[in-house]
Amino acid sequence: MSTPLGVVEGIPGSLTLRCARIVNGEGGQSPSPAWLTMADGRIVATGSGAGPAATEHDLVVDLGDALLAPGFVDVQVNGTGDVDFATATVEEIVAAVDGLVAGGTTGLLLTICSAPLGAYDAMLQRAAAVRAARPGAVIGVHLEGPFLGGAPGAHPPDVLRAVDLPFLEHVHATFGDLVRLVTLAPEADPDLAGTRFLVECGVVVALGHSTVNFQGARAAADAGATMVTHLFNGMGPLLHRSPGLAGAALDDPRLVPSLIADFVHVHPALLRLALNARADAVLVTDAVATAAPFTARDGAAYLADGTLAGSTLTMDAVLRNALSLGLSVAKAVRHTTANPARVLGLAERGRIAPGARADLVALDPTTAIVRAVWVGGRPV
Repeated sequence: MSTPLGVVEGIPGSLTLRCARIVNGEGGQSPSPAWLTMADGRIVATGSGAGPAATEHDLVVDLGDALLAPGFVDVQVNGTGDVDFATATVEEIVAAVDGLVAGGTTGLLLTICSAPLGAYDAMLQRAAAVRAARPGAVIGVHLEGPFLGGAPGAHPPDVLRAVDLPFLEHVHATFGDLVRLVTLAPEADPDLAGTRFLVECGVVVALGHSTVNFQGARAAADAGATMVTHLFNGMGPLLHRSPGLAGAALDDPRLVPSLIADFVHVHPALLRLALNARADAVLVTDAVATAAPFTARDGAAYLADGTLAGSTLTMDAVLRNALSLGLSVAKAVRHTTANPARVLGLAERGRIAPGARADLVALDPTTAIVRAVWVGGRPV
């Protein structure tokens, strides 16, 4: 197994980073100049001005005109390059995760799409090994299916099925907190017993790949569902007399929508409207491996029949796309950091504040290109 990218041993008592501004992930930013001090993998203090001076045991690094922001959190990433997180080896997935971390994604859910129930143990065992190898970056697993409904998208219809409660009980008993998010369709869980069980286990339930109506979506929220997966994709249409799942995602504050920000899955105008309507919305890549059966074209991935199957985005590109819509850097950062961390219940991630994890990115103030990354206080 390779060692984490760029891990530096012997970091001193503290490290202070000086920068032009701090974008805190929660919609705010500091005066300029600013500084942040971290120690033992956590943020200790932040402020404006020159900040603490270097000492024998405390380093100071000047980042110049960079913006300092929390590391990105991606709750839906199926693969990257030619590495599919459902089928690749542990070593291949670890290397792929290292590449994503180097681009600023300091927290992610390995996303596994619909498969036969008998295939999941092996996939989850590999995912558990990857999390053990990269515990700072890999938060857990997002199961997208197989309990999906009338809008399967690129999921193979022959493996979709109704919720199997014994299977969910087995996964929880065997893998503990590895599975952090499950996307299911309410029509595949008609009595919502699966939704209630997952919520009782501390798993976030997202509604997706569904043709459920507005009332059915709200009933699922009553049962504990708190997300809607990739708003506008894999669901019925938003109609003025029948708003459906999309309308519930925009209207019901209990249901936080995620959106794929590649401008292929969702038109930029609708993406802007959704982000303006929901300050708590989560931006995701929904990236897939571009090996067979997928082909990449114009930033998205397609099946051979032309079905849209995912994106080829990384989270730094998601941020830049959000900025191109006219969002302020503070708002764009919030949709890629604090919002996804909050919906997972991870108060220590996605924000810059004393006590939070020192997962950070330094961004070019003009282009938003990632200049440097820290995970748990260690430079990548």
